[in-house]
Amino acid sequence: MSAALEWLVEHEPAFRKARLPALYSDFQGQRTTNPDGYHANVSAWRRGLASLVRAGLAPAGSGSSPTPNHVILSADESLLRALESKQYGRPLALGAVIREAIQQKDLIPLQDFLKSQQSIYYKSWSSIPWNVASWGFRQLGLTGAFTFGGTDRLPGGQFVVIANLEAASKAVVENTAPLTSRFERTFSKVQFQTEFRDSILKGQQLSEMDMEVLLKFMSRDQGVLLYDGKTIKIKTPGNPETAITAEDETIASLKELTEYLEHQTSILEKKIDELTITAKEAVAKKNRVSALAALKSKRLAETSLQTRFATLNQLEAVSTKIEQASDNVQLVKVMGASADILKGLHEQVGGAEGVEDVVDRMREQMAQADEVSSILNESGPVVDQGELDDELDAMLEQERKEEEAVERAKKEAEQRKEAQETAKRLAELDALQSSADKIRNQIQDEEEDLSGELSQMSLERHKHQEQAEI
Repeated sequence: MSAALEWLVEHEPAFRKARLPALYSDFQGQRTTNPDGYHANVSAWRRGLASLVRAGLAPAGSGSSPTPNHVILSADESLLRALESKQYGRPLALGAVIREAIQQKDLIPLQDFLKSQQSIYYKSWSSIPWNVASWGFRQLGLTGAFTFGGTDRLPGGQFVVIANLEAASKAVVENTAPLTSRFERTFSKVQFQTEFRDSILKGQQLSEMDMEVLLKFMSRDQGVLLYDGKTIKIKTPGNPETAITAEDETIASLKELTEYLEHQTSILEKKIDELTITAKEAVAKKNRVSALAALKSKRLAETSLQTRFATLNQLEAVSTKIEQASDNVQLVKVMGASADILKGLHEQVGGAEGVEDVVDRMREQMAQADEVSSILNESGPVVDQGELDDELDAMLEQERKEEEAVERAKKEAEQRKEAQETAKRLAELDALQSSADKIRNQIQDEEEDLSGELSQMSLERHKHQEQAEI
């Protein structure tokens, strides 16, 4: 099993091993006998070829760049050899698959794609009658004589894989979305390739022809950027520009030169470090001639680096001024548009005089409303303000008395509670005093009993001593 086929078996579900005999067979006859099976096989091969090209595993073809293409398929003998299997041989219906893809515009011949002035999505009215006739022939099973000579031979040449191209374009749009200023969105072709070549298809690097096809597609067919073969400018929504200007070319050249000088400074810094090491090693070996030569080269490199940095600083200053000027242009455009909007709004309200007229009419109507209200109020019953004040004072006095009564009751309750607590504490103190007196009397009685016993014991001991002397 070839490397390309192994990759398809591993990454494409339609290429599981049980399906390989059908996919490698000549299934062209199933177009009429088994249309579902035919279209399933064709779809599997179309997706498989697109994936193979996107992974960089499809052969680039004779005379192509050694860098694999990722949006261009080379349909020739090398493709058949790459897909050849010892068990299944070569895919016998691959020519029919590619012709079907060309008819469906999934594949477009490379030269036709590059030379076309119209979008690939444009469908001219002149092709409709032929499409209707082709559909009729297919229904009658007479497609063989009207599709590329009715042979299963592989159509030769290079073809643009539209699915891969659309995926790459989407990645570019996502990567350039954060770029807002005109300076950021303008590139030379070389700088654009350096900036985005490795990030468009993750893990893959677009070839020179891939990049040319992609830029052509994004400018002509999708309209998301402007491209004239040398300069690229990412468009923004609502951008009316339709061509690269001289200012854009200058910005692109300036950015490319700045990037080149930054690369040169990195090389010179590395060279200076290497010469410093060489000089130290020569000094350690007592090699005066080599040390002086290394130091002289180092000095020249430092002078060149200083010159590069000075030029780079000037270019960065110019870049900053250009960005500021570009921002000012956008600011002036926005301010002009805002002024037009304000002018239109002022015209709608009739200007200052119109506003004054509206305000005067509103004041007049408000005065009339107040007058009507005053008349209506006069027709109602007359209310004595003095009586209202007396009634309000009586209500306030009643409210004050009620509050005082509540406060007095609250204080009396607190005083009763405090008296009860004081009586309770006194009772507890009396009980403690009585207990203390009782305990003290018990201690005195016990002391008297002990004193009597001691006296009795002393008399008895004295009596025993006297008897012992006798």
